[in-house]
Amino acid sequence: MPKPLSVAIVGAGIGGLAVAATLRRFGMEARLYEQAPRFARIGAGIQMMPNSMQVLRQIGVDERLRQVSFAPYSHLNRVWDTGEITRELPMPESLYGAPYLCMHRADLHEALLSVLPPEIIHLNRRLVGLDQGAGAVTLTFADGSRATADAVIGADGVHSVVRDIVVGPDAPLHKGRIAYRAIFSAALMGGLDIGRSRTKWWGADRHIVIYYTNSARSEVYFVTSVPEPAEWLTRESWSAKGDVNELRAAYAGFHPHVRAVLEACPDCHKWAILEREPLPHWSQGRVVLLGDAAHPMTPYMAQGGATSIEDAAILARCLAEIVGGGTGAGTADIAGAFRRYEAHRKPRTSVVQAISSANTWMREGSSDTAWLYGYDAWHADLDRPADHPAATGEPAAA
Repeated sequence: MPKPLSVAIVGAGIGGLAVAATLRRFGMEARLYEQAPRFARIGAGIQMMPNSMQVLRQIGVDERLRQVSFAPYSHLNRVWDTGEITRELPMPESLYGAPYLCMHRADLHEALLSVLPPEIIHLNRRLVGLDQGAGAVTLTFADGSRATADAVIGADGVHSVVRDIVVGPDAPLHKGRIAYRAIFSAALMGGLDIGRSRTKWWGADRHIVIYYTNSARSEVYFVTSVPEPAEWLTRESWSAKGDVNELRAAYAGFHPHVRAVLEACPDCHKWAILEREPLPHWSQGRVVLLGDAAHPMTPYMAQGGATSIEDAAILARCLAEIVGGGTGAGTADIAGAFRRYEAHRKPRTSVVQAISSANTWMREGSSDTAWLYGYDAWHADLDRPADHPAATGEPAAA
């Protein structure tokens, strides 16, 4: 009996873990290589929309996530100072066939880890080279170790080493905006309830998104976007400290509810919001990109993690069709599967990148959101582009 297709995944973040889980569901062998020496519970929230929850349900972690997550009633959009509601989108599970959940990023990461055997995850492995030989790919790591696989997936983020190998090095775009974020105990709010929705407060040149991260509503999370000169620039980091007094000053004129959240916040983190233009291609032979390595985007639509999870389902399905239930596949078959994955996914992710960059999503109006939240990567037609506004007749920005 032919041996199962072996896939090496570079990066064990949300996208890397998700694609490992989807590949294993189809009987393929997945191994993860992560440059960090350990996983840390970094203080960041994440929103999982129905489009990503459809995939997480198939992976088998949705019930676990429901237990620990906050399920908002709606997407609520308000004017920065008056609090006037400009648009509200209720998000019952019946609307798109899957829930909308807000959670701690670490809880999502741990849920995905729970369905993977620990022995397939290799920490402290920083990739320094890839060599596509006859019938296999050899990965070389900074510690001198090597690994081989039938195919390689680069899920190594906005500063992807795999992307540099596939399409050549490029620099991320810094458009003069930075983000502050924090998670802290709701007990510090002095009894103020931030509400049953995920709320985005829209200012003229800045915004802030606020929500609970757990079912007990005991943790408050916020993330912002504010202009700042481009000379403040660091490699994307979730752990760089910010100045909470500078943050409060940046939102001094905002609604009292916003100011109360920031006054209660004991400290915060800060990072540069980096972007890249859509890539010309996502694969080269037996090597392919996924998630932020392929289509990094601003956080303004809360779709970075979600689109990575969508990618995981489509990529696994494309590979599954060529291996026929776990048999081997040649280079031409793998390269063809990767091109099929890209043809399906790239039109959608390019549109999401553009809308997210413009930061117009649901600010006002009533444009249809079904193309985004109603997409089901587990059952989508692989031979037509994934749902996006150009395919559904929706405008390019909502």
